Amino acid sequence: MNKLLIVGTVAFDAIETPFGKTDKILGGAGTYIGLSAAFFNLQSAIVSVVGDDFPQEYIDLLTDRNIDISGLEVVQGGKTFFWSGRYHNDLNSRDTLDTQLNVLADFQPKVPQNFKNADVVMLGNLHPLVQSGVLDQLESKPKLVVLDTMNFWMDCALPELLDVIKRVDVITINDEEARQLSGEYSLVKAAAKIQAMGPEYVVIKKGEHGALLFHENNVFFAPALPLEEVFDPTGAGDTFAGGFAGFITQSENVSFENMKNAIIYGSNLASFCVEKFGTERMLSLDKEEVVSRLKQFKSLTQFDIEL
Repeated sequence: MNKLLIVGTVAFDAIETPFGKTDKILGGAGTYIGLSAAFFNLQSAIVSVVGDDFPQEYIDLLTDRNIDISGLEVVQGGKTFFWSGRYHNDLNSRDTLDTQLNVLADFQPKVPQNFKNADVVMLGNLHPLVQSGVLDQLESKPKLVVLDTMNFWMDCALPELLDVIKRVDVITINDEEARQLSGEYSLVKAAAKIQAMGPEYVVIKKGEHGALLFHENNVFFAPALPLEEVFDPTGAGDTFAGGFAGFITQSENVSFENMKNAIIYGSNLASFCVEKFGTERMLSLDKEEVVSRLKQFKSLTQFDIEL
């Protein structure tokens, strides 16, 4: 089986939406990416850090899905990264109520020896120096390196972010972040500017309005599945990234045509993530549901037209 190396936070989240609120629950970019990628035929490992307050049952949830946790450092006496946020009524915008870096503040990633030759590397949203530190430890060039980042790093670590962007094949960001990074309002112009920074492929996530894939002069658009209810959008972007990277890892095909399929697989899995709080829906999801909804995606986007 091909190997997927995942880098990202394993964390606690406290979430408030118009539909309710949670106390501390399992969260983190690395967690969502790992749970999503677990639906594909591959070997995966998470590189991250938690404190000794992180419950064994959460670690078991990862290992039960055949996720290698030898790169998950547990700091004795340390506290796990914590984020708390409140979503507005439209669920597209949110306020961060609390961020506690805790053990993440001094995190030095350690890539497990048997994943230093990973086929695909998924760099989840973390400090760009941590992302670069992982790439520095690889012993062979991956078929694909995917980077996810956010506006926070554009504000406070832009030079380091630009350095890591030069080293990746695919970048996934949302539309607001693409505009900030490029200085362009048009997403077509923004993608062209970002490609000039290094990545061959730019994926721009537009939440409930789908996702765009850019490569040279080619553009592909994938819609989001219209859902009756969106309960909690936390982790949807990371779930999308996990589905995208997982499909590419399984299929061993890094062409633009195959990335179209990867975008659909990512969108499909993300559509489940938003149906319940946190990771709850991803933990109860089975493969039959995934396939059934893929068929819905197909019928949503398929048409015959005479030209």
